[in-house]
Parts: sequence; C-alpha cells; structure tokens
Amino acid sequence: MKVGLIAMSGVRAHNEELTQLGLTLPGFVDRNRIIASLPSLSLLTLAALTPDRFDVEYKEIADLKQEATLPDDYDLVAISTYSAQVDEAYALADHYRAKKVPVVMGGTHVSALPSEAGKHCTSVLIGEGEPLWPLLLGDFQKGAIKPVYSQTPPGGYDLAAAPLPRFDLLDPDKYNRITVQTSRGCPHRCDFCASSILLTDQYKLKPIAKVMAELDAIGQIWDKPFIEFADDNSFVHYDHYKSLLRGMMGRGLRWFTEADINVAKDDELLGLMRDSGCQQVLIGLESPRKNSLDGIELNANWKMKQRDRYLEAIEKIQSYGITVNGCFILGLDGDTQSVFEEVYEFVLESALYEVQITFLTAFPGTPLHERLTREQRVIKRDAWELCTLFDINFTPKDMTIQELQEGFLWLAKTLYSEDVTKARRRKFRRMLRTSPNFGRKRLTDTEGDGDDD
Repeated sequence: MKVGLIAMSGVRAHNEELTQLGLTLPGFVDRNRIIASLPSLSLLTLAALTPDRFDVEYKEIADLKQEATLPDDYDLVAISTYSAQVDEAYALADHYRAKKVPVVMGGTHVSALPSEAGKHCTSVLIGEGEPLWPLLLGDFQKGAIKPVYSQTPPGGYDLAAAPLPRFDLLDPDKYNRITVQTSRGCPHRCDFCASSILLTDQYKLKPIAKVMAELDAIGQIWDKPFIEFADDNSFVHYDHYKSLLRGMMGRGLRWFTEADINVAKDDELLGLMRDSGCQQVLIGLESPRKNSLDGIELNANWKMKQRDRYLEAIEKIQSYGITVNGCFILGLDGDTQSVFEEVYEFVLESALYEVQITFLTAFPGTPLHERLTREQRVIKRDAWELCTLFDINFTPKDMTIQELQEGFLWLAKTLYSEDVTKARRRKFRRMLRTSPNFGRKRLTDTEGDGDDD
C-alpha cells in the first residue's frame, strides 16, 4: 500500500503592490520565502511513524503542479497546509476523494476548524499528530478509518517518544535549509500566535540525544547543512540548551532559531550559540510602542514589560556576531499613523541586521481571531487566503485600512531600500570590530556587504 504525503508550499501575498515590492526589494519577503520553502517536518515525522509495510512518498505541491497529472497510485493521502493555502489543499483533497482515495488532514488550521476541513477529507487529526497517526493507519488497514481522531489529553505527547524524521525522503539538491525541532510550545500566550501553542498548552523539550541523532542523520545526507530549529521559542530552559549547544560544537553547523529577548540575559548561552554556529535569531519584538504591546501577551502582559530592554538586548546578542531578525506587526490596536515612523527610527537606532514587517493577521483558532470576530472587525469571513501576513482582512482600531496599507508600503520601501539596508550592515560590522564578545578573527566569516565606509 502506498501513502502520499503532500506539503502545500509557496505562500504568496494577494496584495499586488506588496508582491511587486517583493520583486524589487528582495529583503522584504525573504523570510516568508524561506518559511514557504522549508520541508514539512510534520509530514516527515508522520513518515517515520509509518510501518515498513507501507510505501511512503513525500511531495511538494509546487512540484506536483509542474507535472501533467497528479499521482494516481496512492492508497492514502495526507496533506499539510498553511491557512493561506487551505482552499487549495481542500481542492487537492476533493480531487483524491473523488477517486475514492482516503484523505487525511491535520495541523493548526484543521485542529482549529475540524468541521470545515471534514467537508473535504476523509479524516481529520485534531491536536498533535504523533499519537494519532499510528491509530489511523491501523484503522485504515482494517477498512474502518474514522472521520475524527482527537488527542486525549490535548497536547500530552512526550517528545521523548519522537521518532527520527524521514529526512531521507527529501531530494538533497532541492533543500538548503533543514528543520529540526528541539522544543514545542511557548510559555507566552500572544493573542495573534497561530503556532504550536494551538496544539499544546505545554512547553516541552525534546531530549538532547534525540536532537543530536537528527543532526547526525542530516549530516549524512547534506555536507554543509543549514539547520532551522522549528521551535516557537528556543532557550526557555538555559541549562538544557547549554548542554545541547555543547554537543553541537565542532560539527561545522550553521543554524537559525526563534527566541524571545531573554536570550540576551545569559552570556554563557550567547557564547555557546556563537561557537556552535548560530547565524541568526528571530525575535518577535512586535512594536516599539508600549501602547501597542499592551495586552497582546495574555498571560502576564510580558511583552509590554520587556519594551525598555529591547535596545540593550539587541546590542548584546549582536555583539556575539549573532544577527537579530527583529519582527514587527503593523495594525496592532495601539497603533496610530505615527507607528510607521517609530518602527523606522527604532530599526536605525537598534542597528538590527534583519527586519521583518507584517500586518496583524487573525489566524483561525487564535484569541485575536475570536476577539476581532466578536468586535465585527473581520472584513471578509473565512478569507483564509489572506492569512499571508502581507494582506489586510480586518479594520484597524485607530487608523483606516488605507492608512495602514499606505503606511506599510512606505515603511517597506524605506526599510528595505539599498541605502538603508547597507547602512545597517555597515553598523553591524563596525560594531563587531571592537566587540570583546566576537573577536576580529571571525569577522571575515560573517554575512555582510563588505562596504564599511
């Protein structure tokens, strides 16, 4: 029996002006393109949980579109998708169901809206997929697949049981970044977050031995892999990650992850990140305005309380030669038309090496979506195709939609202009020359344009 694992990929903004801007200012959508080009770790994990009696094939929808017809030799299909591509995923599911092929869907969107997804597929997986997939396969073989598989208790999967993902199913020439998960969940609860916190309310760690085994497996396939830790928030537990990073030393790895600004608190941790090959850490700063940060983290208003540490934390992290990708959300309830200039000025002052700006986006299942729906501020109901982070589907609180759109366009054109980008790079490189946390001998190995005037 053959199982087809199909990953949706290639998310693209519907806003034509921003799409064109991405063509002229590549830095504007670089991070979005990277995310869209990453292999689906969830499907590779399901593949590892599939018994050898099944043949397994991993495909990207972008590759299938280039073929004359869709594969027709599958006995079971599992589809992974972003919210922005769920309609296309539903069409794909409808295609296979019309051919009497059972289709399974899961992930954050499906877990948030199982009834919607259930109209297009044979079975939905609600929650973490690892404990549910083997049960579904057993029922499938008996010819008794159920319409719903729900995790009990929710979010209770132990990452100590995590299998080694089937990295061997990937074409080594196609992917230049490979994902490894070292933790799942996040201790914070931001109202807009549509990450794995929708699947689990626990923050849990994968045992170090498991992570190292995955890195070893990747190293056997790729000579110089770039690793992307698929974590919502790495480094929550310093001692655990210090041990992991020590194990990563001397492997010639380059890697990237997401974290919060607390990473700047521990010099030993930063030194280990530097020496184990960390190239960049992405941090959700969200806004330079306290009014805009107020209330977006629902547990303890944590993000607003950290605002005064932003500049110091960015300087500290980058002094180790680790670039910071600072992420900002435009359209928060505390935003006015002045926020665009404030973000620009903050970026210049902080010398962030990379910047990502997005629109506030109400993903299904998030507290933000529930609130905006309740306040009747969602413009078009169920318009999941607009969940790209670069499209607007809500009414801002203290500015018009046009003002949000125009301000965003101005900020993107200004921040990602060649002059401003080069100025940030130069400032970063000049800082490294005198940083006691970096060392001049490493300077030639860092990213940069080399223009230091």
